[in-house]
Amino acid sequence: MTTHPQTCGTGGFSCGLDATLRIISGKWKPLVLFFLRDGPKRYGELKRMIPGVSDKVLIQQLKDLEADRVLSRTDYKEVPPRVDYALTPLGRSLADAIVPLCTWGTENMAEMVSIFAKQEASA
Repeated sequence: MTTHPQTCGTGGFSCGLDATLRIISGKWKPLVLFFLRDGPKRYGELKRMIPGVSDKVLIQQLKDLEADRVLSRTDYKEVPPRVDYALTPLGRSLADAIVPLCTWGTENMAEMVSIFAKQEASA
């Protein structure tokens, strides 16, 4: 059996995609990474950019991404509290990898809307 470096299991991952998905798993994590590409954001800014996310879920996903070392949290120790989130170098490379997915989604959005509408109608 021949294996390729990008597909052989390393560190408990079945492949590179498995490793990536373990970091970005969660409905909102890819959006957080995408929106932080433009620079650090405060919690409220991120919350406004991601309509539909609850505070509980966004806070947890930010903590997960920080634990995975793809974003950093800076607490300015001020009153009122001021905290912002920024990509680490690892996070920047991951966010840049998400951009082609965004492009694909934009280019195929009309078709996706049609597909999802048909799925809802048949449900």
